[in-house]
Amino acid sequence: MKFLTLEGVDGAGKSTHIEFIADAVRTKSAHVIVTREPGGTDLAERLRQTILAEPMPPVLETLLIFAARADHVTRVIRPALAAGSFVICDRFSDATAAYQGAGHGVSAELIARLAEAAHPGLQPDRTLVFDCPYEVASARLAKAGRTLDRFEREDRAFFERVRAAYLALAEDEPVRVHVIDASADAAAVRKQIKSALQGL
Repeated sequence: MKFLTLEGVDGAGKSTHIEFIADAVRTKSAHVIVTREPGGTDLAERLRQTILAEPMPPVLETLLIFAARADHVTRVIRPALAAGSFVICDRFSDATAAYQGAGHGVSAELIARLAEAAHPGLQPDRTLVFDCPYEVASARLAKAGRTLDRFEREDRAFFERVRAAYLALAEDEPVRVHVIDASADAAAVRKQIKSALQGL
């Protein structure tokens, strides 16, 4: 079983490198599935649209995210892992701890209990956290040329809380969680990614 998750603040560049990561993983495993959260199933994608567009209390936001995650895990992630596939997921429960927990003040205990209910016994084998300063992330989002969702429009203080939560996670779990300096150029980022994938 190999379960890789990608995390980081909005604008850090996960999406830019996800296909490179998938190609790198394909050298290790013939069957690779790339998916995302919230999303990954029809129901979870519908919930994603609501979560990203509609303002709501943080606890409700958290419950909807875990509802989407439970469906995603049941229908996609666990069956793929059981079949021997390598699963790459753009965000997982670490994102909820960072965004809804550190960012919006939802209880860490509640998030942990919901995670256990939504995916009991399932944790990523490796997590890559794409990290960059606020100025870099906001400049990239401004260049995106699209309407930003409500998380991407959050202020600097929110960004800093989320970023700090990810960096604290990396300190707490250095074997699983690897920080990628996403402010570097593409070649340097890809070199870091290759290093972080070693041993999988």
